[in-house]
Amino acid sequence: MEIAALIIVLLLVIFLVRCICIVPQANAWIVEFLGRYHATWEAGLHLKIPILYRVVKKVSLKEQVADFEPQPVITKDNVTMMVDSVVFFEVFEPKMFSYGVERPIAAIENLSATTLRNIIGSMTLDETLTSRDSINGQITNILDEATDKWGIKVNRVEVKNIQPPRSIQDAMEKQMRAEREKREAILTAEGQKQSAITLAEGEKEAAILRADAVKEKRIREAEGEAQALLAVQRAQAESIRLINEANPSAQYLKLKQYEAATQMANGQATKIIVPNDIADLSGTVTAIAETVRK
Repeated sequence: MEIAALIIVLLLVIFLVRCICIVPQANAWIVEFLGRYHATWEAGLHLKIPILYRVVKKVSLKEQVADFEPQPVITKDNVTMMVDSVVFFEVFEPKMFSYGVERPIAAIENLSATTLRNIIGSMTLDETLTSRDSINGQITNILDEATDKWGIKVNRVEVKNIQPPRSIQDAMEKQMRAEREKREAILTAEGQKQSAITLAEGEKEAAILRADAVKEKRIREAEGEAQALLAVQRAQAESIRLINEANPSAQYLKLKQYEAATQMANGQATKIIVPNDIADLSGTVTAIAETVRK
């Protein structure tokens, strides 16, 4: 009897333990009653009757990441390339997620692949390579709308890699190399042009400065010569004025004529005409000496 009672107690404990269910945070459990949907249990403690109630699906409410294999896609200009994408989604309705579609992740993958083919099929290769943001936005909107009835919210889709054929990659690399060489040649030519312009401007400014310096030198020399000539003329004028004021005698004037004749004789002239007034030089010199002694 004691053993039977112990067994009964043990079975009762096992039964009670199986009746207790604890749902973790950020999870939801789908519970069926006799094969039909009964309730969605959220995080916390729940009680269920074994056999009658059964947890058929445990759904994570966290944001999930589905990384799909590369898919062959043909562009508008008939270029076949491999494109793989990443889908970020979360479940907002566990019941619809459980009963809306069979294998929801596979359904998202297939829907993503067909949508990607439709979008890229209407674009050229160059547009595809430069329009990732546009492609991501279009795929996200289409998938989000299509998966609403599955209880799935598609937050974003990222095109992870676009891989054209090797021949196309080689052609693109050659084109990029040619563009870089072209830009390099243009920059080199622009640099040489700018250098030549700068050098020419420097030579022009130097020539202008040299010309200004020569001009300034000549102006200064001309001004100096003019001032010197003016000073000589002023001195001569002053000398003449003083002579006029002194009322010189005839003998003094004859002496000056004699000095002028002497200076003329020192030159290259081969013939000198002597005025009659200075013929008697001895008398004139004697008279001037007497005048000086007085």
